[in-house]
Formats: sequence, C-alpha cells, structure tokens
Amino acid sequence: MKSILSRRNFVRSGALAAAAYATSSSLPAAAQKVPSIDTESPVHLGLASYTFRNFDRAQLIGFMKQLNLLALNAKDVKDHLPMDPPEEAKALKDYRAAGIKLHAAGTLYFPKDEDDDIRSKFEYCKRAGISVIVAGDPAPETLPRIEKFVKEYDIRFAIHNHGPEDKLWHSPLDVLRAVGKMDPRMGCCIDVGHTARTGIDVVQAIHQVGPRLFNMHIKDLTDFQSKESQVAVGDGKMPVLRIFEALIANNYKGFVDLEYEVHADDPMPGVATSFAYMRGVLAGMGYASHG
Repeated sequence: MKSILSRRNFVRSGALAAAAYATSSSLPAAAQKVPSIDTESPVHLGLASYTFRNFDRAQLIGFMKQLNLLALNAKDVKDHLPMDPPEEAKALKDYRAAGIKLHAAGTLYFPKDEDDDIRSKFEYCKRAGISVIVAGDPAPETLPRIEKFVKEYDIRFAIHNHGPEDKLWHSPLDVLRAVGKMDPRMGCCIDVGHTARTGIDVVQAIHQVGPRLFNMHIKDLTDFQSKESQVAVGDGKMPVLRIFEALIANNYKGFVDLEYEVHADDPMPGVATSFAYMRGVLAGMGYASHG
C-alpha cells in the first residue's frame, strides 16, 4: 500500500462531518450544535470484504483493526471466507481470534435451480454462523426453491441490486416485487450507489422496502449517472444523513456495509475517510457509532 493511514486525518474527517451536520441550514437554530454523544447508535457500520479483494485475510484483519471495526460481510474472494469447509474453518478461527464477527456472506451467486447447489451455499453460511446471505443473481424462477432453504435454515436471503446493467435486479423495488408475497425472510440488500444510478430515490426505496431490508452496501458517487464516479463516502452526492435517518425510522437492525470498489490496490485512504465521515454523521446525530 502506498498510503499510510493518518489517525489525525481520520479523526479530523469525522469531526468535520459532525460539524457539517450540526451547521446544516435544514436544522432549527436550537439544534445547530454538535450534541453530546450519549446514545449508542442504532445504525451498525460494517465492511464488505470485497473492498479488500486484492489483499489476503491476514491483511484484511489488520486493516479492520486499524479502522477499529469488528463487523464483516465476508466473501469468498482471496482467502477471506473460502467455500471449502476445512479452509473456511481456518478463516473462522482467525476471525474469532481477532474479535471479528461475521454478520453476512456475499455477494454469493445462485446460477443453478438445483437443490445441491443451493444447499451448499446455505451450509457454507450455517458453518460460519451467518444469518444473512447477500445474493447476486438468482433468477426469479429459482426463488421458490431458495425459499424452501430459507425456511429450513432460518437464514435470511437478501437479493443485491446491481443497477441499470443488471438484467434482473435493477433496484430494490424490483426485488420487492418478486419477494413481496414470499416468506418474510426473503428480502433485499440495497446497494445505494447502484440504486441511485437507476434514478430511484434511495431514501424512498428504504421506506418502501421496509422490513424486507436485511443488508445495505454503502458507497458514494459524484455523478448518479456514472458508475465510474465512485469516491469515498462523504465526497460525493449520496444523502448519507437522510439514509441513516430513514434506517432509524424503519427500525432497521441490519448492517450498513461499506463496499468501496475503487483503488483496489490502495483502498485504505478512501475506506478510512468513509468510516470517519459516517461516524461523524452519527456523532452529529448524537450517537456513538457501532464500529
């Protein structure tokens, strides 16, 4: 990695975000100060391991320690969470030793409408004690078969939308239409960047999806028409404060996982800035951040 994480800059970014919230012109005058942080945040911050896809598990754990972060959405990339049971067991042992808790796995793919293939993914998550599968591409005709495994394993199934390029799941509303009458453990993972690029209002989508939102991937863009405009959270146009407010209003209990997809060989500066900004927004709301 070329860049070295500066703790001073990390903390400063969070303080600036809190100050930006406190001085927002949308707030009444009496509220235009940073409140004391005396309440644990109902918004839980986590990391999508795909962010560090070019780094091995030991490096990933080291980065999470630097970030003071213990919540992970793990993917079978590099050696983060291998599908092979013995190798998976080694990974789980390393995460336990580091105090890292896995709350989701993904993005996982379901290319076959076959019991054996689907069961293998649910067994993978069961072994890891993971309660949410983030799924990338299940065909609509596969969902009834997947629903049977959701009921058997009591693992929630969150379909991840991938924006305009996705042939099936452009936005969370497409997911909602498909699963709305299925088991309540069938739901979605809202990717805010991909959602914004479809022209759907992210905050409105959160409210519409409601209790079927099981996971969120957060990122930021400077141009909601361009996938390539991704930047650190807080440097773009994403309405982070309004997103957090919507999640709280909907009593969302899942995680907001940073998925930083740019600068794959040197992601830490953008990752650190993103968490500092999000923690700063939460501080500005009067909350002590989870993670």
